[in-house]
Amino acid sequence: PIRHPVHAAIRAPILYLPEYLREAPGRVLRGHARAFRRSPGRYLRAAGAWLRDLCRDPTPSRGRRFGQAGVLAGELPPGAAHLHAHFLHTPASVARYAARMAGLAYSLSGHAKDVWTTPAWELAEKLGEARFTVTCTAQNHGRLRALAPGAAVELVYHGLDRILFAPPPAPSGSNRDGRDPDDPVRLLAIGRFQAKKGFDVLLDALARIERHVRLTVVGYGPLEAALRAQAARLCLDGRVTWAGPLDQVAVRDCYRAADLFVLAPRVTPGGDQDGLPNVVVEALSQGLPVVATRVAAIPEIVVDGENGRLVPPEDPATLAATLEGLAADPASRRRLGAAARGTVATGWDLEAGLTRLAVLLDGALGLLLADADRAALLSGRASR
Repeated sequence: PIRHPVHAAIRAPILYLPEYLREAPGRVLRGHARAFRRSPGRYLRAAGAWLRDLCRDPTPSRGRRFGQAGVLAGELPPGAAHLHAHFLHTPASVARYAARMAGLAYSLSGHAKDVWTTPAWELAEKLGEARFTVTCTAQNHGRLRALAPGAAVELVYHGLDRILFAPPPAPSGSNRDGRDPDDPVRLLAIGRFQAKKGFDVLLDALARIERHVRLTVVGYGPLEAALRAQAARLCLDGRVTWAGPLDQVAVRDCYRAADLFVLAPRVTPGGDQDGLPNVVVEALSQGLPVVATRVAAIPEIVVDGENGRLVPPEDPATLAATLEGLAADPASRRRLGAAARGTVATGWDLEAGLTRLAVLLDGALGLLLADADRAALLSGRASR
């Protein structure tokens, strides 16, 4: 498995809940028994909340969430005072039920799919009960505030690790213009191979480009075989490099070697969509112009004609024409790339986001960390 530098910085103990209850039935039963013994009344109230949810969502996933919640509540370490869950679908349900069993408050983070595919009734109830919820795009923030007008919902962008993704040591931007078959313009795409990422649209666009370009694709996922087959049908085998999954240092090197970053996300029929892909912020930080579809929260950082180009989703012809134009115009790429670095330099600060989250957690806990404690928390790199 790929390990990123941030993984080495994690010092907290890690406890994994059973993904499927059948894999650890004894652990599930022991966890629920322990949670019940600690407070029968709280446990039964949590079970009542789960039953009400089950009536509205009679799915196996709903049962698994309650099972996992019992394990979490039963195995909480002594002194645990608050639960925080990332993602508003399954993790938030587990935290909500476990918090009721343990008599704790909880808070939430919303990201992408969880914001747009979780039922509105469920989001509204979770947000209303949570001490606070943070989310990473203005688009998400607007949706969540509309669903739960009285809830404490804040916008906190993910930001960027400014040490790992410091500006490149040399000015970015090559003179490649797509006329030399031995030195093609270098395109880069990074993401998980799933429908909402639109890699199929990107491959269709690539097949339409006449200039000499080469696409490097970093990632993995369930659609990999289908995408490779599509590339073969389009006779793109000589124009696409499948790099597989890479760690963050290798990904950074890919940004620095590329001429253009390209992504073609879409909203799927089921409503699944991106938030603001971290790779977009990372690419801009390395002075790499971004060509992307005008979907989700991408326009919150990519400004058409200023630090990249935005095209309609599901439109490979326009995407191809845009890429072809920039492939032929290294001066425009350099101008967009310089503006891209400036965009990230004036905001998108990971440390500021972490500090805001720490303040929110302080308030939720009813504590005020001493300056020395917070300095220790933020020492080194904020991503820790």
